[in-house]
Amino acid sequence: MFGPLSFSLAPRALVTGGSRGLGQAIALALSRMGAEVCVTSRSIEALEGTLELLAAEGIAGRGLAFDVRDVAAISARIDALVADWPIDILVNNAGFESVSPSADVDEALWDSIVDTNLKGSFFVSQAVARSMAQRGAEGAIVNLCSLTSFVGIPTAVPYTASKSGLLGMTRALSAEWAAAGIRVNAIAPGYFQTEMTEVFYVDEAWAKAMLGKIPQRRFGHMDDVGGAVVFLASDAARYITGQCLAIDGGFLASI
Repeated sequence: MFGPLSFSLAPRALVTGGSRGLGQAIALALSRMGAEVCVTSRSIEALEGTLELLAAEGIAGRGLAFDVRDVAAISARIDALVADWPIDILVNNAGFESVSPSADVDEALWDSIVDTNLKGSFFVSQAVARSMAQRGAEGAIVNLCSLTSFVGIPTAVPYTASKSGLLGMTRALSAEWAAAGIRVNAIAPGYFQTEMTEVFYVDEAWAKAMLGKIPQRRFGHMDDVGGAVVFLASDAARYITGQCLAIDGGFLASI
């Protein structure tokens, strides 16, 4: 049925926003399951930590610098990459969040969040899918949605809008690209303490209240997210597309 790693032979995976947090954990998980991985960030220097972690495990990773808000840069960097390193798996992880009352959100903040989380994910997907189609290859795309793809969170309206849009994009692209053999799925991480979300967790009252809403009574660990991405990117999920898997300790199921 499946190979020993449930992967097509020697897949190559591109993980955006791979310098830290969930992106770094996903890159490591894919590498440990046999994939060659290229991680992206706005600067090569930011990727040094991830590349060092990969190297420490005897894994040779690649780094690629571009801003996912820059459509011209996306096209140029990915076209250059796939010329000698064709991509089989894309993980759209690059994201940005800023907490602010809706009345205080200005156009610059809205554009920064929505362009990073939604616009960037679309144009990276477009560039990668185009390269897959040109060589007649099947592929898997996994988008990083969020609990806010399903529920409204006060003071996070631009982020909620972007992640809700990303879920819709996942479903629409899955329907359009299925005939070409490109599967598009998503995961929705719950409450994970990362550098981007640290602002919430320093509030002890918030953390205690939130833990009470999570059936497993704990926040997510970095190694909780990689397995779901590996599964959705692998041959084991070859008949799954257009789905979003919540990794939330039961939070959504309980509300």
